[in-house]
Formats: sequence, structure tokens, C-alpha cells
Amino acid sequence: MLHAVIMAGGAGTRFWPASRVNRPKQLLPLAGERTMIQATCDRLAGLVEPDRILVVTNANLTRAIGEQLPDVPPSAIVGEPCKRDTAPCVGLSAMWIARRDPDAVLVVMPADHVIEPREAFQQAIGDAVRLVDACSDPLVTFGIRPTYPATHYGYIERGEPWEGAGGTIAAHRVARFREKPAKDVAEQFLATGRFYWNAGIFVWRARTILDAIKSFEPEMYGRLAKIFEGGSDARFQERFEEQFEAIQGKSIDYAVLERHPRVVVIEPEFSWDDVGNWGSLARTRGADDQGNTIIGRHVGIDTRDAIVCSDDRHVVVTVGLRDCVIVHTPDATLVADRRDEEAMRQVVDRLRKLGWTEYL
Repeated sequence: MLHAVIMAGGAGTRFWPASRVNRPKQLLPLAGERTMIQATCDRLAGLVEPDRILVVTNANLTRAIGEQLPDVPPSAIVGEPCKRDTAPCVGLSAMWIARRDPDAVLVVMPADHVIEPREAFQQAIGDAVRLVDACSDPLVTFGIRPTYPATHYGYIERGEPWEGAGGTIAAHRVARFREKPAKDVAEQFLATGRFYWNAGIFVWRARTILDAIKSFEPEMYGRLAKIFEGGSDARFQERFEEQFEAIQGKSIDYAVLERHPRVVVIEPEFSWDDVGNWGSLARTRGADDQGNTIIGRHVGIDTRDAIVCSDDRHVVVTVGLRDCVIVHTPDATLVADRRDEEAMRQVVDRLRKLGWTEYL
């Protein structure tokens, strides 16, 4: 049976000041009327029932996520006691679901991506499930054909056609994973036609990924297994905190996928955006004839290529501006060069060093 795992633990610091510790990116309506995590669940409608969805997040976000996802059982919103990257999250999720369904197939995805249309997404997941069911229990990932030499995405190099596809699904072995490249390297990737953007969405059988973690990361697997030794007894939370905090955090790419012999990539037909910074709203929300993307009330005079985010209770007026980001919230306002959005991390670090935690 197919189950969904939604990884919702990110902090979304590049969307400061709208994104905060207790209301990060995935809880914001950045790409439409629904929040990012609500849109992620909406995308699963008709494919996975709400009682087969597991959300893994930060412990301080479980209540807020529960309020946004009332159809997901509260027991299926799991709060990690600390941040340990995606491999422990994936292993924890697989063990959690395998106790209920030992033969479960999992679709694992982040909570904060924009994917359209839903039908193409569900078709791609269906293709991946058929690959998993067909033979050899591969680990399936999705590669997005790049449209420009992006330096902020990881890449997947396509290898030989996957023999288990039977000619009905366009799937290939993964030749290698590549980290976020420099501009000239990204241009080379684009020119070859063999490289995809790494979407960070996976389909695999729970027992297959658990066997892989056990093989490649035995210490991590052992600590995850200890969490579940007593089932859901009175000491479960204590074991959870003790064992999870002792795990060395690693990404699932580094821990397993770069080392596993049966990793398969599918090129889906859906459009995809990880909405990584304020500038990405121009792609997901569109822009006017001056290149401006506006959320809320705005009056622009001689203003071009701006991102402006406010609300209907506060008007932002810009005069003679180019390539800027302006974000107004009740207690903080950001004015930045649109071309220097990576500095958002520096802003958050500076606020933390100043002790101004009320703005984080």
C-alpha cells in the first residue's frame, strides 16, 4: 500500500521576515491562497488517504501543522526533538510506517515545493510505484530537466536506461549525484543534456530503504531501531529524544543514494520549483508588465523587477527602484537587493548574535 511522508522540518530562513522559527516557509501561503504544506497535501488527494500520510517536522511545529492539516491524524504528525537532516528523517518515517504496513511503499517529499499540475504529479508517482513493484526494489528519484544553469540546485546525471522499466516508463540508472555547482559547471551540465535538477522526491519500499540505511549507516540504523524497541510504551518519548539526538545528521543523498547500486531517475512531466527565496515568487506568482511581483497593496512609480510583499492593511510605495525585495510584516521590514538574497542567512545570524530573538 502507498503511504506518503512529508518532510516539514525546514526553517526557511531565506524568507525572513515573513518566515520565523514558529511559522517557517512551509506554513506560509507563498505560492497561492493555500500554505505550502496544505498545497503538498492537496496534491496527494485521491492518491494517498489522509490516514496514510506521515508528517515529520520540528517538535515546536506539530501543533501549528495540525491546525493547518485537520484531516491528518494528530498521531501522524511527528516532531523531531532536534534537526538531524534527511537520512534520519527518512529512516524514522520508514520504521514508523513499517510497523503498521511491513510491505509499505513510500513517496517521500518536502513540504515546501510548488508542483503543477496535480495530475502529472500523480502520474509520475504511479510510474515510480510500478517500477518499485516490477523488480529489484529500486530507489526511485525524480529529475527535473533544467531550463537554465542554476547554481542553487543539486544535480543528477542520467545513466543507462533502467532495464526494469520494461520499455513503458522512461527511467534511467543514476550515474552520479552532484552538489550545487559553480556557474560555469552548471552551464556544462546544461549543455550535455544528461543532467537533471534534483527534486528531492523519492519512491521506495520501506524495507528497502531501511535495509540500505542498515547497510551503509549501521550506527544510525541501530539508534533508530532502539527508539521503537518498546513500541509505544511510556518510555517512547524518552527513547526518541535520547537516541535521535545521538544520531550524526546526514542527507539521504549522501548516506544512501550516492552509494546504492539500484537508484533510478524518472523525468516527470510536471513543473517544479523549490521556492527557495523571495525572487522565486516571480516564477510562481508571475509578474506585471514592469517585471514586478506584488503581494498585498503597492503603489509603484518608476519601479521595475521588484518583489513586494505586504498585506491589505499596509500600503508599500516605491519610487525609482530596480531589482529590489521589500517585505513588510508587523514587527520587521526587509529592503534588499534582489540579486543578493543569499544574504538572508547573514541577516538571521546577525539578529541571533545581537540577541534579538523576538525577530527570529
